[in-house]
Amino acid sequence: MSDDNKVVAEHREKFGKGAARKIRAVGKIPAVIYGHGSDPQHVTLPAHQVGLILRKANAVLALELDGKTQLTLVKDVQKDPVLQIIEHLDLIVVKKGEKVEVEVPVHVEGESFPGTLVQVELNTLRLEVEATNIPERVFVKVDGAEEGTQIHARDIELPAGAALIDDADALVLHITVPRATAAETADEAAAAEETAEAPAEESAE
Repeated sequence: MSDDNKVVAEHREKFGKGAARKIRAVGKIPAVIYGHGSDPQHVTLPAHQVGLILRKANAVLALELDGKTQLTLVKDVQKDPVLQIIEHLDLIVVKKGEKVEVEVPVHVEGESFPGTLVQVELNTLRLEVEATNIPERVFVKVDGAEEGTQIHARDIELPAGAALIDDADALVLHITVPRATAAETADEAAAAEETAEAPAEESAE
């Protein structure tokens, strides 16, 4: 894990909306740590640093609290719906080697056959992975894929150590032709057929 994920946490003694506003006003985020049979721990975290880390999906934070470091997985992020400021975090304690269930973004690579569109049906895949080795995304290559091509969850190459939780038959994406393009192609074919028949009719006269 990168040192960039190391965060110094502080115990939080005051609660309620008013206390939370004051915490955010000084550049911190209220958070709660759950897991492994321990009582919930209420802490504050540096807002700017954590905000940068959370740009990556399924972020794992190495929290330094009371001189000890514990790994935590971000399970829930509450944001202001207008300002998009992080208001609160729920964190789950994880151990090295422990398996966790996460949703990993699907990233499409390449260009399908000219004139076709890539229709994405699933933007994420649910995987079971090691808590300290969560992939940022899974990749689907569509280079040259033609109309009618379908890619299911089972077709996607997963990172080493990852196991698929979603239905293997789930449709992730398929290749289509826009309706307008399909109609234009049919019109062009009909016009070409009429053109081919015209000389034959003239010669018959």
